Amino acid sequence: MASLIYIADPLCSWCYGFGPQLKALLAGLPDTPLDIVVGGLRAYNTEILDEAGKNAILSHWRQVQQATGLPFNYEALARPGFIYDTEPACRAVVAARQLAPQASLDVFHAIQHAFYVEAQEVTDGAVLAQVVTAALQQSGTSVEPAAFRELWADEATAAATRDEFIQTQRWGISGFPTLVLEHGGQLDLVSSGFAPTETLVERMQTLVEA
Repeated sequence: MASLIYIADPLCSWCYGFGPQLKALLAGLPDTPLDIVVGGLRAYNTEILDEAGKNAILSHWRQVQQATGLPFNYEALARPGFIYDTEPACRAVVAARQLAPQASLDVFHAIQHAFYVEAQEVTDGAVLAQVVTAALQQSGTSVEPAAFRELWADEATAAATRDEFIQTQRWGISGFPTLVLEHGGQLDLVSSGFAPTETLVERMQTLVEA
């Protein structure tokens, strides 16, 4: 049975822009499973975001906004002392998968919404716990924020997240989002970077026919 592998980072702006395109593709493939592998775009970053870095990121955000029409709250980067470390958000996706694998994409998108639209501090464990447990609740899985935060902070979860970063590197993937079709033990690239739904559908048809 064919499945899709989505290699991405919840705090990658082009992954945020790719969300509606991916949802539309999956709506036409209801029987195709999707597995998320977190890529670690800026994982383990420890430097406070300076003005030059902020301006560079905002430039990317404006490009995504222009291409997709999605909302961005630029206050997300205005917090004093903000460190743009994407590992905590990636780890939250990994932790949520352990509780409700079917809700992984919903959690992924909930973290994106919290950051890009609501300007929440999604590098903070307490904030992530609230965001993720609310998303899990909507999917039918009830978890207390304190229990989720404990799972998120566990070294085994951190190690599992590191393993996904390493797997991404082994595949030679350096840009996100990346979408891969797995069938019969073979991996075929559907998209490297942002692509509209029409392009994704055409690529999937080509791969399936081949």
